[in-house]
Amino acid sequence: MPIKIVRNDITKIECDAIVNAANSTLLGGGGVDGAIHRAAGKGLLFECMKLGGCKVGQAKLTKAYKLPSEFVIHTVGPKWKGGQNGERELLESCYRSSLMIAWDNKCESIAFPLISSGVYGYPKDQALKVAVDTITEFLIEHDMLVYIVVFDKSAFQISEKLFADIASYIDDKYVDTHFIFNRTRPDALGESTVLAEKQILPDNFENCDAQVSFCPSMVMSKDVSLEDVVNQIDESFSQMLLRKIHEKGMKDAECYKKANVDRKLFSKIRSDINYRPSKTTALAFAIALELSLEDTKDMLMKAGFALSHSNKFDIIIEYFITHGNYNVFEINEALFAFDQSLLG
Repeated sequence: MPIKIVRNDITKIECDAIVNAANSTLLGGGGVDGAIHRAAGKGLLFECMKLGGCKVGQAKLTKAYKLPSEFVIHTVGPKWKGGQNGERELLESCYRSSLMIAWDNKCESIAFPLISSGVYGYPKDQALKVAVDTITEFLIEHDMLVYIVVFDKSAFQISEKLFADIASYIDDKYVDTHFIFNRTRPDALGESTVLAEKQILPDNFENCDAQVSFCPSMVMSKDVSLEDVVNQIDESFSQMLLRKIHEKGMKDAECYKKANVDRKLFSKIRSDINYRPSKTTALAFAIALELSLEDTKDMLMKAGFALSHSNKFDIIIEYFITHGNYNVFEINEALFAFDQSLLG
């Protein structure tokens, strides 16, 4: 199952287990820790008093009491001391320990805050990378829905360089759809008349973001026959996806996990030749298959979509493909940072 990055209050997330970024006493504190204890009620504190605390990098399980989950998994993250004192290894252990406790207790879903990224001072971009890398490694062998929950944008950061590079790429590529009205001039009766009205469309208008069955530029080309156009829709999205998986020598599970897509959804696509995925799902599979930009556009077309330079979401996807970065989780981090929909 996939990783989902959501902006919410972790005490409001409905899932099997939520993770508390606790201190070593497990008796409550500030930030996420205090919020979870307040929302759960005194029963949580009384149970935690019996646990005898918890060491850094380890995790312990309690009931969730008044929270909308079944369990709370308490883990103690490391304090940042410059990065040369085993902080990454301890933070990885927090995530692995919590995930294994959830798995052992048959949890199908779990929600994490960004552990240690608050008062413990772990740099937020590095804390996010540790979280995603460790959770991704776990999900290769386990099926579980994992939420990374951030309360506001200040709690979530990708690297400054990546953010700046993507912002610059968007500035270079982004084209607004707008109207230009020519200046007016008085006619013989002295009335003002608009000389012309022209709609300026995005670059490569044939790649419009609307659902399309084929590329409009093909229809307008003198060199393309009707048979050529019809042949473009002979292969469905499902057929193309399965063909590409076979050509890449991938197993189904490898593909849908790399795409950050649920196994049940993949089964629907595989069993229904005419299945029409969402644009984010289609792109997720293109990323998992590491398709070129042209092949990505072709796969999108099979699903009835296209890429456009009038859409920031599309430009961010194009940025990662042209830079050869096909890590769906890193792409989703960037999409989240720019307030765009996520893949998968």
